[in-house]
Amino acid sequence: MRVLISKLYWEIGKSIAEKQSESWGKSIVASLSKELQAEFPKSSGFSTTNIWYMVQFYTDYQSDINLQPLVGEISWSKHLVILSKCKLSHERQFYILSTSKYGWSKNVLLHQIENKAFERYLLNQTNFDYALPEPTNKQALLAVKDTYTFDFLDLAELHSESELEQQLVKNIRKFLLEMGNNYTFVGNQYRIQVGERDYWVDLLLYHRKLQCLIAIDLKIGEFEPEHKGKMEFYLSVLNDKVRLPHENESIGIIICKNKDRTVVEYSLKNTALPIGVATYNTTNQLPKQYRKLLPSEEEITAKLRDFY
Repeated sequence: MRVLISKLYWEIGKSIAEKQSESWGKSIVASLSKELQAEFPKSSGFSTTNIWYMVQFYTDYQSDINLQPLVGEISWSKHLVILSKCKLSHERQFYILSTSKYGWSKNVLLHQIENKAFERYLLNQTNFDYALPEPTNKQALLAVKDTYTFDFLDLAELHSESELEQQLVKNIRKFLLEMGNNYTFVGNQYRIQVGERDYWVDLLLYHRKLQCLIAIDLKIGEFEPEHKGKMEFYLSVLNDKVRLPHENESIGIIICKNKDRTVVEYSLKNTALPIGVATYNTTNQLPKQYRKLLPSEEEITAKLRDFY
């Protein structure tokens, strides 16, 4: 029903836009608003402001080959959020597709936009393209961000890895929301035994759609190449000793405070096991230097094809 309303509002916006291009002036919208409200007194969707949004909705999307087919994908209230908060075509496309695919509520959509989920998705550093088979690799790319925002944590500027872990567990609902849809919590300090020794994975999650374990290693400093070797060890043991026969290969995410993107690129270059390297911060601001790292229009278009 809510999606049908989006299509109805599209048609209203189209009709007004076409009439305006012929002879209608702006004042007709206020008159039309009064007539519609009188005709449908129980509806709150025909205010002058909302009708102008319908016109903008149509005029912004009708000539865009990426956006026009998505008119009926999500509800009107979510379209309004995207229309008012996002200006770029690819950005709007990303949030419409994500909302439709992952069932985001309006509040979750707002949270994702404020936390720059679009930019973080475009910038992520993984080796999934060659370490995972098709189509799992495309799905996995959507499950890992370049930067995670833990603005819900009560942490001092200087904190330990143990404090970071405990705060994430304490705020597990918000943590899983930031990780993305389809994640479930398995445990923290998850014990794996090799020979006579015990080893501990900081956080172990499960991704329902990918049907695989997600091992997370937390680092409060800079990413170092040796962190990759430790994660490879964890993944090998999880694959052999923990994952079930029907589950896919485990994935590792190393979450650091900082990283040198070139060091990460070389570290993952010849790694056979699927690993992503991300950073975390405690504010929702995307570092300014990331803007110049965003891919080209062609690369963005190719990445967004993974949603279909």
